[in-house]
Amino acid sequence: MTQPVPMQLLDAALNAAGRDWPVFPLRPGDKRPAGHAEERCPGTGRCADGHRTPEQRATTDPAAIERCWQSGRYNIGIATGPAGLVVVDLDLPKDADDVPPPEWAGMPDGLDVFGVLCERAGEPMPTETFTVRTGRGGLHLYFTAPEGKRLRGSAGRLGWKVDTRAWGGYVVAAGSSVHRRPYEVIHDAPPSPLPTWLSDLLTPPPAPKPVSATALRSRIKRADRYADAALAGEVAKVNDAPTGAQNTTLYNAAYALGRLIAAGTLTEQDVIDHLTAAGVAKGLAPSRVAASVRDGIRRSTANTQGAAV
Repeated sequence: MTQPVPMQLLDAALNAAGRDWPVFPLRPGDKRPAGHAEERCPGTGRCADGHRTPEQRATTDPAAIERCWQSGRYNIGIATGPAGLVVVDLDLPKDADDVPPPEWAGMPDGLDVFGVLCERAGEPMPTETFTVRTGRGGLHLYFTAPEGKRLRGSAGRLGWKVDTRAWGGYVVAAGSSVHRRPYEVIHDAPPSPLPTWLSDLLTPPPAPKPVSATALRSRIKRADRYADAALAGEVAKVNDAPTGAQNTTLYNAAYALGRLIAAGTLTEQDVIDHLTAAGVAKGLAPSRVAASVRDGIRRSTANTQGAAV
């Protein structure tokens, strides 16, 4: 006899907890955590001492799990960090417009991209591990996290449609259904250790060494000297501009100095004051000077910020 859906979900939650994977409820038929978001936290009940995230609420306590899943048709989330897991998520394109970037041109999905990553590393595909097929047909490959490392999840760091879930994240557990599409175990084996080459790729580079106060002051002085020289140089160009070219020279000077404003090495007011004085001294109308300086700075800072994105 087929079990009622709430009982199936309860059994799936208990099964995950039996593997020492802390679980928490997701909204029925959805991937999102049940309960309130941090910005709407009432600061009462379980959150009396501060908002508790799903990762913090996750549990392996059978009694707590039974109380929760007997009260609703919740999907199941596994808190991957506390579970000691790193899950590689091999996804599929969402629609016809979801195409790979040039680096992965011709790759149909995350599984193929992951295969290329394995080839580049000279390693076999690590498929002999606990594996779940997602509701959309992708794959979740479960691995045990490396000792001594606290890896966090990643989105696209490894490649197109290849994400990972670790500390700070979660996965939808087998037994759940999203939009009536089930998550199913397709290879029920103990999770393998995360391959070393994958662990290395997911390990953030070490933080740069702290810069001494003396070195920092030296850098600031060099930047200040450069900025002062640049400002003086552009003002000199305006002063030396021949008749008929004053306004264009003024605009170009504002544009050149706008990059230093965007970098924080010059203030906008300093640039405006110096260029305005130079432009007026060349006989240009104050309104025309103001427009040229303003337009040059705006165009330059907009282009500089756009290039940095």
